[in-house]
Amino acid sequence: MTSAFEYAPAPESRSIVDVAPSYGLFVDGEFTEAADGKVFKTVSPSTEEVLSEVAQAGEADVDRAVQAARRAFAKWSALPGSERAKYLFRIARIIQERSRELAVLETLDNGKPIRETRDADLPLVAAHFFYYAGWADKLDHAGFGPNPKPLGVAGQVIPWNFPLLMLAWKIAPALATGNTVVLKPAETTPLSALFFADICRQAGLPRGVVNILPGYGDAGAALVAHPDVNKVAFTGSTAVGKEIARTVAGTRKKLTLELGGKGANIVFDDAPIDQAVEGIVNGIFFNQGQVCCAGSRLLVQESIHDELLDSLKRRLSTLRLGDPLDKNTDIGAINSAEQLARITALADRGEAEGAERWSPACELPTSGYWFAPTLFTNVTQAHTIARDEIFGPVLSVLTFRTPDEAVAKANNTPYGLSAGIWTEKGSRILAVANKLRAGVIWSNTFNKFDPTSPFGGYKESGFGREGGRHGLEAYLDV
Repeated sequence: MTSAFEYAPAPESRSIVDVAPSYGLFVDGEFTEAADGKVFKTVSPSTEEVLSEVAQAGEADVDRAVQAARRAFAKWSALPGSERAKYLFRIARIIQERSRELAVLETLDNGKPIRETRDADLPLVAAHFFYYAGWADKLDHAGFGPNPKPLGVAGQVIPWNFPLLMLAWKIAPALATGNTVVLKPAETTPLSALFFADICRQAGLPRGVVNILPGYGDAGAALVAHPDVNKVAFTGSTAVGKEIARTVAGTRKKLTLELGGKGANIVFDDAPIDQAVEGIVNGIFFNQGQVCCAGSRLLVQESIHDELLDSLKRRLSTLRLGDPLDKNTDIGAINSAEQLARITALADRGEAEGAERWSPACELPTSGYWFAPTLFTNVTQAHTIARDEIFGPVLSVLTFRTPDEAVAKANNTPYGLSAGIWTEKGSRILAVANKLRAGVIWSNTFNKFDPTSPFGGYKESGFGREGGRHGLEAYLDV
């Protein structure tokens, strides 16, 4: 996309990352082949080049990993909290030391811009480990009664949109509370989890405390259904979340689910327009819109609709789409061909149903998976694009006249993960926030994360909280 001044390319060097031609599963402190010898390839979404070949976990591997985690549990859970904290602090520091390497790796495997992995993902990953390291010896004071006990083996399944950050959200509280872990990363982004396995070895973490099993949905299903898993944590789609809930029903497994969303970003007529535009752009185009809490529905008060849209379109025309390793890039690649097909189909459906589509002039690279930032106006609540989670850089714009109408429209969704409110009136922020059925509500900002703050949803966005003191509860027998 063009601007008055063109930015010269500023590519981040790949030389800092040494990606091996093949990786095994990480079980009981060792990298090992899958029991059936199966492997799969992981590709870079921005170029479609094969990055590495990775062992594909099956049911036998899941069983082996759960057994290793069970063996490690007795000693790990018996350690004083202050000793477990030392390992977590060590992991956090190594993540900081290797953050540039991990940021480049994440960008290569996921497709998101280096600016995001470097400035958002990696600092938050380290912060989560530092934060939960601090809780490890203070569990008596967390509000869950004296001497709360861990659950046992945690089976964790994470998505491809924030591979390392979702790993940190899951593993840090589990280890702090004395549980052991078997984690399955997404099949399109296994590499950062395997590098994390190396960090666990570097930190001297006892064998079996963390096990990493790259693989497909069958490995995730086997992990969730394994009789010796005490706790299941899943971040991903609502459809898979419902399947997991059915699998776990009737067992004694504790469950947390962080699922889809269709977040409403509500802009009132007294909002600072330029600030709101930045928040709207951050809310839907951060990580190419592949964010469960994305502000994918923009609710604008009628009186400022035209002014806000003009400003938003001007801003979108300055976004730079292209090589994710270029430090100037705002919008990177879509994670996979499958995800690109889903985004394309839903955007086409929006057009077919009568919504008005707009994208800035934008040249898409010839190789890789790309989708131009897209805006839909004349959207009603009946449109598919206003109801279904698209999980891409697509924004639906709706209007409202009164605060009550804004709340009614914002809540008119099966999801309830996030929302944003833009107004100068503190009283209005509080009044509207109290009526929104969303787990996380941002005021005059969007997509702000902090390890001390709990994150989670209502309704079809799941249940349970991750982060903060609340995030400990899911891993304690309380």
